[in-house]
Amino acid sequence: MTDDTATNDPLSRAEESAFRALTRAMVVLPRALDADLIREQKLPLVEYLALVHLSEAPERQLRMKDLAADCNLSLSGMTRVANRLEAEGFIERVTCASDARGSNATLTDHGLDRLKQAYPTHLASVRRHVTDHWQDVDLTQLAKALGDIAR
Repeated sequence: MTDDTATNDPLSRAEESAFRALTRAMVVLPRALDADLIREQKLPLVEYLALVHLSEAPERQLRMKDLAADCNLSLSGMTRVANRLEAEGFIERVTCASDARGSNATLTDHGLDRLKQAYPTHLASVRRHVTDHWQDVDLTQLAKALGDIAR
């Protein structure tokens, strides 16, 4: 339990400024990355991220519930994304061998090719909207602080 006085103390100007900038970035950044991918690749960010997570998974396969968690979506939201990716031939869904109630999403070779095609656009977007603004930032400390926040 924290001390009530410390809990009720207002944020310093620097803390308030940093917090407001962070909350603004949390809204603006996904929109900017999504807009760049849609404009240049006709691929929404959420679909790109699903392909990324599958590409990094063992055998390029994940349980749908795990893919949903990785993409920060509900299972029904992930199902809609998977329907679009499957219709394009980027993923295949199969019943989970260990639990017939669940299904796995597997990245196809076509999906991996699509990811490789979209990667340069995403990389340029991340540089333009994020890393180009980090010239004087200690990235190790930033990564730790953001990781702590995410936990």
